Amino acid sequence: MNRLWQIYEKKERLVAGIMSGTSLDGIDVVLVQITDSGLCSQIRQVAFKTVDYQPAVKEIIRAACQVESSDVASICFLNFKLGELFADAVSELCRESNIALSELDLIGSHGQTIWHQPGDSTLQIGEAAVIAERTGVITVADFRVRDVAAGGQGAPLVPYTEYLLYRHPQKTRLLQNIGGIANVTVLPAGGGSETVIAFDTGPGNMMLDFAIHLLSNGQLSFDQDGKIAGQGSLHQDMLAELNSHPYLTQQPPKTTGREMFGDQYTSKIIGNYREQGVSTADMLATLTYFTASSIANAYRQFIFPRQQVDEVILSGGGSRNQTLLKMLRRELSNIPVYVQEDIGFDGDAKEAVAFAILANEVINGHTNNLPTVTGARQPVIMGKISLG
Repeated sequence: MNRLWQIYEKKERLVAGIMSGTSLDGIDVVLVQITDSGLCSQIRQVAFKTVDYQPAVKEIIRAACQVESSDVASICFLNFKLGELFADAVSELCRESNIALSELDLIGSHGQTIWHQPGDSTLQIGEAAVIAERTGVITVADFRVRDVAAGGQGAPLVPYTEYLLYRHPQKTRLLQNIGGIANVTVLPAGGGSETVIAFDTGPGNMMLDFAIHLLSNGQLSFDQDGKIAGQGSLHQDMLAELNSHPYLTQQPPKTTGREMFGDQYTSKIIGNYREQGVSTADMLATLTYFTASSIANAYRQFIFPRQQVDEVILSGGGSRNQTLLKMLRRELSNIPVYVQEDIGFDGDAKEAVAFAILANEVINGHTNNLPTVTGARQPVIMGKISLG
């Protein structure tokens, strides 16, 4: 407890943030220097890296996320295994940055989502006690459950940190993350935290990545720069079926995940159109356009009628997909669309930075959810503390 009090009294902290998303790309780990907290927070990124999952580990995680292939033994095993891997990732980045683990004040870990039932329950694994034990650093994790306990959807959580870092007095900004799932945060010009709106627009890279995994017989895990999709044409029947998904017209606040747009749904779509002789390039082009158009259509339905938008800023792996980026810019031809790097931020590190900030807020005793975004009854302090 003395250690916790010492960290609480510090005005500047060195914090590690860990993120493992629905795309299963790997473990994003960042080191950030955080000065102060809340609206006064100042962030300086020190180092960042992504540690790839070994293919066998990725397959175990993927199986644990599916009702048909999951079991309590595998989830129990993974909870500790991921804790070890998360701790290793932090240690590796510190070693590469010539920073001793003892110099870290905090670790904030999102964990790996295994199952998410918006408004009812949510499960993220990657045992925080293991991270704290292996590193000796106070670890804050399992953020989502407190918001769900307060009647919220437990997501999205990053908008709180986006408000701290990206709010602008004159510009209304849309911050669009395209990870496994795509989500948007609306930051009205000059608005307070109560004006922030955020929700999941639908699939990001999740369907694309699993589709190319299936279509290449496991040889490829993603469409590099969208090159294959860029060679294809839209298949209108496939697009119509995708656009009929009921999630797309559901009113915010809303969140989604692998339960709706995961392997089972993607396998069904790909299987149907492969049987009809649709080419790989055409299927990937259609899925890529579906991601782009579902984002733009969400704006048209739920944002544009209420807000005059000045700019869109993209982050996540999808922002590297040149075909997806081109399609999205075409859909939003009247609005400037930037990537994070255009405004001086690291798009790959964004979500890991967010969980470092959320951990910092916990230590300061600040509420760190946005009820207007998640639907919670009131602001709460999210995150469980494991002492190092």
